[in-house]
Amino acid sequence: MASNLQQVLDEAGNTVEMLRNSKLGTYIYPVVPAEFSNWRREQIAWREAAVLFDQTHHMVNLFVSGPDALKLLAETGINSFTNFPVNTAKQFVPTASNGGVIGDGILFREGENDYVYVGRAPGANWLQYHAETGGYKVDVTYDDRSPSRPYGEAVSRKYYRFQIQGPNAWPIIEKLNGGELEKVKFFHMGELTIAGEKVHTLRHGMAGAPGLELWGPYEQHGKIRQAILEAGAEFGIEPCGSRAYSSNTLESGWIPSPLPAIYSSEAERGYREWLPANSYEAINALAGSFVSDNIEDYYLSPWELGYGSFVKFDHDFIGRDALEKIDPETQRKKVTLAWNDEDLKRILTSVIDREGVGYQFFDLPNANYGSSNYDAVIDAEGNNVGLSLFTGVTANEKRGLSLATVDRDVPIGTELKVVWGEPNGGSAKTTVQPHEQIAVRAVVSPVPYAVTARQEYQGGWRSTGQL
Repeated sequence: MASNLQQVLDEAGNTVEMLRNSKLGTYIYPVVPAEFSNWRREQIAWREAAVLFDQTHHMVNLFVSGPDALKLLAETGINSFTNFPVNTAKQFVPTASNGGVIGDGILFREGENDYVYVGRAPGANWLQYHAETGGYKVDVTYDDRSPSRPYGEAVSRKYYRFQIQGPNAWPIIEKLNGGELEKVKFFHMGELTIAGEKVHTLRHGMAGAPGLELWGPYEQHGKIRQAILEAGAEFGIEPCGSRAYSSNTLESGWIPSPLPAIYSSEAERGYREWLPANSYEAINALAGSFVSDNIEDYYLSPWELGYGSFVKFDHDFIGRDALEKIDPETQRKKVTLAWNDEDLKRILTSVIDREGVGYQFFDLPNANYGSSNYDAVIDAEGNNVGLSLFTGVTANEKRGLSLATVDRDVPIGTELKVVWGEPNGGSAKTTVQPHEQIAVRAVVSPVPYAVTARQEYQGGWRSTGQL
């Protein structure tokens, strides 16, 4: 019986086939109800009024403290740490020795030697491994995400984590504050008092307009949530369910689930031997029409994901040697693909096709059917010119969209095709039924796609600037 990821890979023989046939299925956003009203209304709320995102349960909190905490972070992140004062945050991007992205998350500096990484498991696992094996003088606490299916068991986290977002977010925040509140700089932290409780805040903007992320002790979750909803009622606030939550990124442009680039390089063997056989990396479900026998064809560089501006060679970090050999002008670029309405209609109605097998089911609003999703993007001659990585529908734009990375010389406005569905009738994933593939016309469009996001987002977060 395999006890670690390396043994799992050795037994499987073919890493791609193992991940493509994982029984994990799609990525689950746990505990938070799927809908409070309906996903269309909740999507529209973040564009036209305000929304309350509950981010308490689907991300890992990794607490890192000690005299070598900053050294650990600098030596594992592509970011520069020359300017990272206390009470600020930054998007943190680690890479493997081969230069492929592990994942990303938000790094909070809460004290001189106290940091919190908030994000998906791959980034947290990578940090924990190097903290434990790299000789750093640090203490690490891993506050795991809530179970995907609690089945009635009690769920507890260290923090609750909310966001108030949308054009009416700031009036709600000032009502909660009992008066005018200074709009601190983007990704700067502060404090607020809500219902008599001290609340930590981070200036953020997932929906384009100024908003806040808020957190505090988990036992205050219900009290703070109720106070926010009561204060926001007159401003049209909607609590956002887990079904709509993940689709926000279609408008704002963040690609959340690249395959961690850790499955092949000899330098990462120790890491694979450290990761348990039931880790995220071992059971991750790889989905989509792009299929290669070489797992490294799924690795993505920082430039392909829009993180090129984060790469700073002012410090030594894992992956630096590989990244220094890359010419950014040869790398694919992040774009939005706007799907053709008629082609999408064919997919959506194929579920009632009583003649043939139909197409791979396109769920709404988030159509992804794996944890890491890779659909082939082809040009008019059938050449593969990119990868479609996150797909769905937004009621605000009233169209199908996907976030993609395409060849750098493909201009905005070009019509390409996304191959939807897996070859040979599909894989053994639990989210897949027998189906045919279809080539969907899609127009290369800006990222972020939403005009408000392009105009309002601060540099670096999901756009083209830097933190």
